[in-house]
Amino acid sequence: MNIRIATRKSDLAMWQANHVCEKLKNLEEISSVELVPMTTEGDLNLDQNLQKIGGKGLFIKELEHAILQKKVDIAVHSMKDMPVKLPDGFCIAATLKRESPFDSLITNNNLKLKQLKSGAIIGTSSLRRQSQILRLRPDIEIKNLRGNVNTRMNKLEEGEFDAIILARAGIERLGLSESITETFSPDDMIPAAAQGVIGIECATNNKDIIKILSALDDKESTITTNAERSVNRELKADCQSPIGSYATITQTKCKIETIVASPDGSKTIRESIIGDQDKAVELGKILAQKLISLGAEDIIKLSQL
Repeated sequence: MNIRIATRKSDLAMWQANHVCEKLKNLEEISSVELVPMTTEGDLNLDQNLQKIGGKGLFIKELEHAILQKKVDIAVHSMKDMPVKLPDGFCIAATLKRESPFDSLITNNNLKLKQLKSGAIIGTSSLRRQSQILRLRPDIEIKNLRGNVNTRMNKLEEGEFDAIILARAGIERLGLSESITETFSPDDMIPAAAQGVIGIECATNNKDIIKILSALDDKESTITTNAERSVNRELKADCQSPIGSYATITQTKCKIETIVASPDGSKTIRESIIGDQDKAVELGKILAQKLISLGAEDIIKLSQL
């Protein structure tokens, strides 16, 4: 079988698609794999605030449209960018083994967060990162930063920012680990749901592809990804909301920890839950309801003003 992979054209997206490509080539059912790079609406609107123009779904819909038109068979995504509710007719057929889920700080002068001067400018387009940074350092200034990893790194080097925050997994995939100044622990910054996970999307009715892709699925990543995303789904949040969720598995137990924070970091709710890993999605729903009872919905609304 020949498989055509839809992917964005950024260096990171191409790395991820090629990573999936190599794994598929190792399967005996696959005769060839073809990459189909595409430009999305999100890639074309880099000067605008992502939340105000439609969120990270703008990076997805062109790829899904290509699947519907049967121009491609699958699409490769960073799972943290995927809407928690997929359009009808689509599914995540496989999630690869999770790499680092954490966020990293990059500075030109190798200063850690606590060492940055008061009023230092940190670049990020993520309200989740913004809210947690301001919780730690309310004297810091946050400015919107969009673009691919190299574009963001160049803006840092040109002096537009004193520091930027990026997902560690993406930095590592591009071979830029040496640029990392500091990686935040979950105590300081809870990552986005499914951060560090590569997901493979296809049409729900493409049973042959789904069966083949099951060989690439990592059980633990699937459990933690579904757990984290279930929290956001129950909160009616999206990947731009100031919410961090991080699930881990120890033996047969799943622990989910979630933070909901106002954009300025002044209001936060942080709770966790532990239960059987086979009920991870239900655990996420229960945790979300607990957060709602503590006022999470009001805090989320602050981010939508």
